[in-house]
Amino acid sequence: MSTPIIYDTTLRDGSQTEGISFTVEDKVKIAEKLDELGIHYIEGGWPGSNPKDKEFFDVIRTKKLKNAKITAFGSTRKPGIKPSEDVNLNGLIDAQTPTITIFGKSWDLHVVDVLKTTLEENLHMISGSVDFLKKKGREVFYDAEHFFDGYKRNPAYALKAVLTAQDAGADAIIFCDTNGGCLPEEISKIISEIKGKFHIPLGIHTHNDLDLAVANSLAALAAGCTQIQGTFNGLGERCGNADLCTLIGILHTKLKIKSIPDKNVPKLMETSYFISEISNFKLPDNAAFVGHSAFAHKGGVHIDAMLKNPLAYEHIDPKVVGNHRRFVTSELAGKMPIIIKAQQMDILLDKKSPEAQKLLKDLQIKEHSGYQFEAADASFELFLKRSLKKYTPFFTLEGFKVATEKRFDGKIFAEASIRLNVNGEEKFCASEGDGPVDALDKALRQALNKFYPKLVEMHLRDYKVRVLNTQEGTAAKVRVLIESQDNTDSWTTVGVHENIIEASWEALIDSIEYKLLKDQKK
Repeated sequence: MSTPIIYDTTLRDGSQTEGISFTVEDKVKIAEKLDELGIHYIEGGWPGSNPKDKEFFDVIRTKKLKNAKITAFGSTRKPGIKPSEDVNLNGLIDAQTPTITIFGKSWDLHVVDVLKTTLEENLHMISGSVDFLKKKGREVFYDAEHFFDGYKRNPAYALKAVLTAQDAGADAIIFCDTNGGCLPEEISKIISEIKGKFHIPLGIHTHNDLDLAVANSLAALAAGCTQIQGTFNGLGERCGNADLCTLIGILHTKLKIKSIPDKNVPKLMETSYFISEISNFKLPDNAAFVGHSAFAHKGGVHIDAMLKNPLAYEHIDPKVVGNHRRFVTSELAGKMPIIIKAQQMDILLDKKSPEAQKLLKDLQIKEHSGYQFEAADASFELFLKRSLKKYTPFFTLEGFKVATEKRFDGKIFAEASIRLNVNGEEKFCASEGDGPVDALDKALRQALNKFYPKLVEMHLRDYKVRVLNTQEGTAAKVRVLIESQDNTDSWTTVGVHENIIEASWEALIDSIEYKLLKDQKK
């Protein structure tokens, strides 16, 4: 199997994810992060489609990238005009990138029903567009859109379309499973049948509509493709694209194939969370290699085995991809998470020691009262440090007040004021918010930012409330779980109280203090 070329399309395909809208600044930051990781090609967008992408190419030209080539993306010329008259192709030239990727139709259905042109004209569009760009001195990749669907319906025409691009001077042909409906054996069979007809590199671009984008990419790689296109965190339209985090992880740890430099593989998780943060798109906890739960162990039997030999329940050392092992605290795990967390704080606890017995009893009391440390590992670590007198608070609350008002126009108005003591200095701040918890969070940050400026790196990603004893009606206890994230990690905290504001405050305070504690360790 050949060494693969990694082609990232997060800034283009990834931006088509529902709910994501990158600013120019966002796209530049992501491009620089991907370059730092060692990605070979970064597709910046479609300069002919919108002013934002055009501006991105203007800005990125001023940046000095060390590893990646920036690529502009567009389509073949429109039917019935010359390449030199096509606004899209001229926009690609104006982007001034060393590499240009254009897509064209391989599926006769698209040619006839979507482009509303003839099969012969489509071949002229492909040939003329590639030739035009090559004569402008660009490296040209040709994305054969819907190639596999086209090949299954009309193999002769689909093959003729991509061979036309090769004959016109394309530097690589990328086969696209645009609808994401193919199986790995189909990908492998089709590429194996036709690869002998090509004398230029071949690539693969898969979508994840069957949850097989990664498997299909690997099948294509095994069949002879050398370029893999995808997005970080599997972003993309509909069900997303092939996840480059997973693909890079598999290539390096399972297939022993270098794609990015070995020294950069431990940056994989950090890069994933960085892009998740900028995208404002939550990375699934169970994401392979980089997810928060990818190396989390809950059952007592699993934990016991892991302590004896980590290979028992882990397919790789999590450090290889920048992740870390976690032992989840729950009624299934017994004392082991307590013992292990204490060891991480350089405190040796024996299972039978009075300290361990007391900690377990206190933990059980808190869980019985509604706390769920299984889902709030950050709160558990703080609970342990406080219990073992290994924790110095970063600030002291002197009081807070929250008010909610519904105005005559129907809008809900929330305001919070807070008074803290930080390092002997009293600080008072007030803030408005979309709701009482949002207002409280903003007031708290205003009070602390002067003392702890790194708090700007974190934000709340999720807020969940559960009523615990519903038979108590409005006097019932509630459990609040808050998930927070910064540029490198995510963590969850918990609060429990009959008053939802107090429960939220507990979880909020733990979230802030865990971030400060994490930064203190660096």
